[in-house]
Amino acid sequence: MVIVLQRRADIVSAVIDSAEPQIVGDLATFVATHERNKPRWVWDDTARWYPELLAARVRVERCFDLRLCHTILRNSSLTADSSLARAPRGGWDAPAPLEVPVRESGALFDLDDAAQSPTELDAVSEFELQSSAVAESAEPGRIGRLLAAESAGALIATEMQFAGLPWREDEHDAILSRILGPRPAAGERPEYMRRLLMEVREALEAPELNPDSPADLLKALGQVGLQVTSTRSWELKQLEHPAIAPLLEYKKLSRLLSANGWHWLDTWVADGRFRPDYVPGGVVTGRWATSGGGALQLPKQIRGAVVADDGWMLVVADAAQLEPRILAALAGDKGMVAAGAAGDLYAGIVASGAVETRDQAKVAMLGAMYGATTGESGRLMPRLAKAYPLAIGMVEDAARAGERGEIVTTRLGRSSPPGRGQAYDESASAAEVARARNSARAWGRFTRNFIVHGSWGTIAPMNEATAVS
Repeated sequence: MVIVLQRRADIVSAVIDSAEPQIVGDLATFVATHERNKPRWVWDDTARWYPELLAARVRVERCFDLRLCHTILRNSSLTADSSLARAPRGGWDAPAPLEVPVRESGALFDLDDAAQSPTELDAVSEFELQSSAVAESAEPGRIGRLLAAESAGALIATEMQFAGLPWREDEHDAILSRILGPRPAAGERPEYMRRLLMEVREALEAPELNPDSPADLLKALGQVGLQVTSTRSWELKQLEHPAIAPLLEYKKLSRLLSANGWHWLDTWVADGRFRPDYVPGGVVTGRWATSGGGALQLPKQIRGAVVADDGWMLVVADAAQLEPRILAALAGDKGMVAAGAAGDLYAGIVASGAVETRDQAKVAMLGAMYGATTGESGRLMPRLAKAYPLAIGMVEDAARAGERGEIVTTRLGRSSPPGRGQAYDESASAAEVARARNSARAWGRFTRNFIVHGSWGTIAPMNEATAVS
C-alpha cells in the first residue's frame, strides 16, 4: 500500500494506491490507523511531517521522501535519460523549507530564487514522475534500494532529533569550568584564557594584542622576528619562542569555547537533551550533516556531559575501519576481505606481507582512498596495488574518470557532480595548463573517495551514542 500525503494551506489530503484524494481530519489518527497495514508513506519532506506524528506518539516504518529522492534521481547516471532528469529545475530542486541548507565546497546546486513554495508542489505528480524514472532506468533495483535507504535515513534523523541525546548541563558547565575557568560575564574571556593571554602579550611585548585576530597576531610575531605565513597551530609548532607554548594552549581553549562553550550549551541543550538538526544527504556524497550544533563531531573534552537517564545505559559503537572494508566488498577483493576477517584489517594487511608495519598499512590504505599518493603513501602504493589489485584498481579507475571530467556512480546509483576535466587548448599558456591539470587531479581525488563515501552516505552518522533500556 502506498499513501501519498499532500498539505495545502491547513488542509491535508491523502491518495491511497492511486485512488481519488480524500481529506484527512486528524493526521495522527489517520496515520496510526493505516500504519497497521504497513504502507509506504509518501510526502515532500520527512522533516515537515514526521515531528508532528512523533509528538502524538505515532511512528512509521517506511516512507518515501520526495525531495531527497528527487535529488538522487536528478543526478544519477542510471536515470539520466528520464523525464525527471531532463526537466527544467523547479521547486523540488530547492532546499527543504524552514531548513538551513548545508553545502560542501563546490556545491552541487545553484538554486533558482523563483522556485515554488512547498504548498504549490504536487506530491502525487512528483511521485509518479519519480516512479517512472526508476522503472525506466537500466537497473531499477539498484536505484530503488538507494531511494528506500535515503528515505529511511530521513525517518531516523527526525527520530534522533525528536528524542535528543541525554545531556547533563551541570556536568558540561563543570567540564568547561575545569578547563577554562568559571563562566565569565558576557563578552569576557574565561580566567585561564586571560592568564595565557597575559603570558603571550608579555612574551611578544604586545600589551594590546588580540590573539583572535590573525592579522594582529602575524604582526606581533613578525615584530619579534618570527616569520610565518599563517597562524595555524601546525605552523606555529615549528617555532621556538617563549610565546608559542601559551599561544598554542590559548588557541586550544579558544576552539573549545567557541565550538562547545557556554553559548553552545545555552543554544543547543534544553531540558536535559541535545537536539541538533540532522540533515540526511547534506553533502554531495550523501553523507549526513547538521545545520547546527556540530553533532557529528563532538570533541572528547565534553563527551562526559552525555549521561544516560536513570534506568537507561549508553551503548557506544565504533565502526572500525569501515571505509576500507566497504571498498573491499565493493571491489570484490577477496584478499582484502580476508585481511580484515580477523578484526584488525591493518594488521591483516601486515600479515599478508604487503607492508611491514600497521602504521604503514594505515597510511597506504588511507592514501589510496583519499588520493595522498606522494611521500610515504606513494612509496607504499605499488605494494598495496600488487597485494589488492581489485580494491586499489577500483579507486584508481574512479580517480582517472574524475580527472577526465566524467561522472562516477556508486553501486546503488548515487552519482558525483560532473568534473572539470583538463579544460585547456593548444593556445593555453603553461600556467593555464598547470592550473587545469591541478584542478583535474583535485577532482580525481574527490571521485576516488566518492565511490566509497557515496556508498554508505545513507547510513546514520557514525560514533553516535544510543540509549537503550
